[in-house]
Amino acid sequence: MREWDDLTESEISRPEAASPHVRAELRGRTLAWIRALRLHQWAKNLLVFVPLITAHLVPDRTLITQALLAFFCFGICASASYLINDIIDREADRAHPRKRMRPFASGELAPHQGITVAALLLAAGFSTAWFGLNALFLSTLVLYVASTHWYSFVLKRIAMVDVLALAGLYTLRLLGGSAAMGIAPSFWLLSFSMFLFLSLAVAKRYAELSMILSEGRRKAAGRGYSVADLPLMLAVGVCSGLISVLVLALYVHEGTAGRYTHPELLWLICPLMLYWVCRVWRKTHRQELHDDPVVFAIVDRPSTVVAGVIAALVWVAS
Repeated sequence: MREWDDLTESEISRPEAASPHVRAELRGRTLAWIRALRLHQWAKNLLVFVPLITAHLVPDRTLITQALLAFFCFGICASASYLINDIIDREADRAHPRKRMRPFASGELAPHQGITVAALLLAAGFSTAWFGLNALFLSTLVLYVASTHWYSFVLKRIAMVDVLALAGLYTLRLLGGSAAMGIAPSFWLLSFSMFLFLSLAVAKRYAELSMILSEGRRKAAGRGYSVADLPLMLAVGVCSGLISVLVLALYVHEGTAGRYTHPELLWLICPLMLYWVCRVWRKTHRQELHDDPVVFAIVDRPSTVVAGVIAALVWVAS
């Protein structure tokens, strides 16, 4: 089998001129990079649009452009962080039934290639933030990248601290969107997000521990958890999700005065959120949650229906 470095420049630049074997190798290498960059995880960066929506400023084209730039910056910086994380975790990932197929763990991609691409992505993200947005957003983006690497190197090995860090990374996307558009984040949004994101972060860890238990193992490689922590994780996750709905109810009761024409309609959002939180945890408990919970929320059909109904209620209530 020919190595990647043995391919000629013409074969790389003009795949149609290469042999079928070389074309297959090029295609496999491209797919490996797509998997390593985890482009599907960019869906989490849609959180940067939340401040725009909650501030009722969606029709503003300038703000939409700024939100799109923020989405792009978070996306490429997140992909860079995934590359670095997978390079660091490649030994532990080889002991994981699914993660062992990741490109760096399986040997499809070389670590030095990942580091080079990660550096280029970070440079592109920071440059876009500096020239296209503002210093506050750039600071938030740098904090996000630094926190991500702190999580990868240290925090993910500390039980409970890791899920708080994950919840914080979700919240930083909200703060990044606010910074990019110059919209001050509200107390209610941050309070609601803190509890909801903690619930989703715990759901992710609970799903991993449940899979470990089903395989007859006791501890998660490279983590601070054992299967004995499952009842605790279940309690923390469900309670956090329900508290987020309580915060939402308090907002509807106290924080909507003067903002909506028919604020009473917003009460209907609470049972919808209760249903959604319970659905997420039911699927998590049944080991049916196989991806990041935020990504699941975006691609899951009942979740998108709930989101659509909530959006319609907010629009009618405005």
